[in-house]
Amino acid sequence: MPGLRRIRSAGLVTLLCAAILVLGIGRGRAQSADPAQLEEGARLYAENCAVCHGADGQGRIGATLAKDWPSIRPDLTIRATIERGIDNSPMPAWGQANGGPLSETQIDALVAYILTWGNNGPLQPAPTISYAPRPVVTPPPNVVGDPNNGGVLFDQNCVVCHGADGEGRVGATLAKSWASIRPDLSIKNAIAAGIENSPMPAWDQANGGPLTEAEVNDLVAFILTLPVVQSVAGAPTPAPVSGNFPGWSAVLFTIVLFGLVVVLAVWLQTRSRRQG
Repeated sequence: MPGLRRIRSAGLVTLLCAAILVLGIGRGRAQSADPAQLEEGARLYAENCAVCHGADGQGRIGATLAKDWPSIRPDLTIRATIERGIDNSPMPAWGQANGGPLSETQIDALVAYILTWGNNGPLQPAPTISYAPRPVVTPPPNVVGDPNNGGVLFDQNCVVCHGADGEGRVGATLAKSWASIRPDLSIKNAIAAGIENSPMPAWDQANGGPLTEAEVNDLVAFILTLPVVQSVAGAPTPAPVSGNFPGWSAVLFTIVLFGLVVVLAVWLQTRSRRQG
């Protein structure tokens, strides 16, 4: 029947259009990002992400971001990861709703910026962040390391998570009294080896990090010179999130959409038969 063929053809066209729409949403969002948003995303990336993921997204102590994302909705995958973090991993939650410092608008800018990369890295390089020189400090007694060089290293590697004065941001408060007979050894071990199942990764080269043992010693010496902050709330705990959740949400969305298209096609077919 010509009418039935037309209905079936219309159903197939609708299904194909829906699939194309779903597959294209993620890339479309990146392509439609305005230059101001991408500039904001590049700045936010430099200030918050480059220390772990590298200035070009090739990875440092964090995952590689300069890649083609294997997801129907890569924008949702990246957004959920930034906003909620990944439980029991070095990726903390950055969204304000989960205790982080970034607003939804700022996360949107980061997502748009990252989605412009692909395998070749950023089309718009992240700016270089410069820090004002810190006051000269006296080395703490009986501690190996240069705290003044440690201050430079702290700005380059630790401020993002622990705050400029060690007050805590998405990481723990470091400006405190350390309850340990040898606080230098406790701090050095945490920096060198990281803390398992937490946002604190290993920084020592012997454990796959970017810092030498001497640089770790300098960081320890600097941290022990930080003035104690009297009243600081504990660092926020990232909300648990499954790393596969955003991808499964997209798959579920596609299945539901496919089901609706099939139901619509069957209904149109039944209606045509009754009218015939």
